[in-house]
Amino acid sequence: MSYLESLFSLKSKVAVVTGGTGVLGNAMCKALANAGAVVVIIGRRKDAADQLASAIHSSGGRAMGISADVLSTEQLITAREIVLKQFGKIDILINAAGGNMPGAVVMPDKTIFDLKIDDFRSVVDLNLTGSLLPTQIFGKPLSESKQGVIINISSMTAIRPLTRVLGYGAAKAAISNFTQWLAVEMAKKFGEGIRVNAIAPGFFLTEQNRNLLTNADGSLTERGQLIIRGTPFGRFGEPDELSGTLLWLCSDASKFVSGIVVPVDGAFSAYGGV
Repeated sequence: MSYLESLFSLKSKVAVVTGGTGVLGNAMCKALANAGAVVVIIGRRKDAADQLASAIHSSGGRAMGISADVLSTEQLITAREIVLKQFGKIDILINAAGGNMPGAVVMPDKTIFDLKIDDFRSVVDLNLTGSLLPTQIFGKPLSESKQGVIINISSMTAIRPLTRVLGYGAAKAAISNFTQWLAVEMAKKFGEGIRVNAIAPGFFLTEQNRNLLTNADGSLTERGQLIIRGTPFGRFGEPDELSGTLLWLCSDASKFVSGIVVPVDGAFSAYGGV
């Protein structure tokens, strides 16, 4: 194995990925498998998780799908026991589950006074608690071995607040804060072997935002045009463009890196529009 291969290799590592069946989660699972990790795909739909695991197997990787809701302590504990029984350890946790709800969005023809507070709570719960709870469950074996990596998924709206997505933005800002807090907590109490970082994707077309950013004919909506104009690269990201940053943060290549949020955004967060 060459120097570069050994630096970035995840061979023999066991990686648990929540939200692995989404567009970005799918790409991350495949990247981890290609780097040598055994990938455990956690999703509410087992058929989708199994389908992705099968695709990874077909490409020469190792993976398994497990059905679990990131907001269910009982289901996550059951999933953890399956992983530990099958593989004996957990080395990496990717908290990629998340999402939004229409009632937590303030559209141009509405105001904050129209916000549905129950939907706001649900979005914060899914994104923030949906990262905290898996960290408590799957992160426990990391604390016991004093080795491992936790990666959270933040967002551009945590760096530069975006219009409309109030609930999602609040939750992702909390994810960035949680990432920094957890990096210190783990290092102080369990040693330097556990690192915690986050990735803040720029704008990628997913099933969640496709209708918001593109029209039925594939052209850009007004919001989509604003985003592209605000992205110096002049385009949306491709899911596999997260892979390099993910593998860097999961591997020994970032051995002294913890508590950071890395934008992968085509320079969106650096651009002031002038």
